[in-house]
Amino acid sequence: MTIIQNLGEYNGNHLWIKREDLIPFSFGGNKARKVELFFREIDKGDYDCVVTYGSGSSNHCRIVANECCRRGMRCCIISPEEASESTFNSQMMELFGAEIITVPVSEVHDTIEGKLSELTASGKKPYFIEGGGHGNIGTEAYLQCYQEIKEQEKEMDIHFDYIFFASGTGTTHAGLVCGQLIFGDERKIVGISIARKNPRGRDVVIDSVRKYMDGRVDDDSIQAATTFIDDYTFGYGKDDKRVVDTIKSVLKTYGIPLDTTYTGKAFMGMSEYVKGINDKNILFIHTGGTPLFFDALNKIDR
Repeated sequence: MTIIQNLGEYNGNHLWIKREDLIPFSFGGNKARKVELFFREIDKGDYDCVVTYGSGSSNHCRIVANECCRRGMRCCIISPEEASESTFNSQMMELFGAEIITVPVSEVHDTIEGKLSELTASGKKPYFIEGGGHGNIGTEAYLQCYQEIKEQEKEMDIHFDYIFFASGTGTTHAGLVCGQLIFGDERKIVGISIARKNPRGRDVVIDSVRKYMDGRVDDDSIQAATTFIDDYTFGYGKDDKRVVDTIKSVLKTYGIPLDTTYTGKAFMGMSEYVKGINDKNILFIHTGGTPLFFDALNKIDR
């Protein structure tokens, strides 16, 4: 269980932060929570190597590579050359001994299929994890996180009216929405998109919720529960002076690092969203990405 930290008054509201970045493995974050569940499946199936997909900024790929490294497993990462810049995350993937195959994004699917076939033909038993930990396992991880938040609300004698976070590949968002739908809670779950635009970005989240809920909830309820804000994307891995200024402010005020790809955008988006809200209890989920904070350091005015 990750801690919920009280940040005090913020823009006329009461702000807390759930520190998923403090999950005690490989700088934590939402991907660490998901990868733990994926590797339970890997252990059950006696797989001996992992293939996954992601950019040079990918927290998911860094954590998968680290988990493979500590288990002595081969890790193959297919990366789109359009987003393969060197970052602290990509440098750690290399440190962990991952095989990184960079191809144009149009060739990613065929390259993944080819690598899985190659490994199988050589006698290996590969396990494929979709980019970002997409799929029901990723959704389950954040349904569990939602349950954790409810337990903490009970312990703290508080109810969060809003939950904000960075919405990327979609299953963090989907898991939280599934939690709200299952428990019937009155609150607003707000995903701040880090790259995808509407309607596609929201549709990906909704599809993940539908897949996980498997008919247990009507579609109108799913639609109503899914709030996806795409005003602060700037492109994957791209940033804006407002994001950099947000990172600087949060670090100086609270001592908490954010990054330009994920959490900085989400915190800035939350700050804009709550300007029209007063006296509400707000939870921001810090979904990790601490290594990427250091990539942003040279953009911050001293």
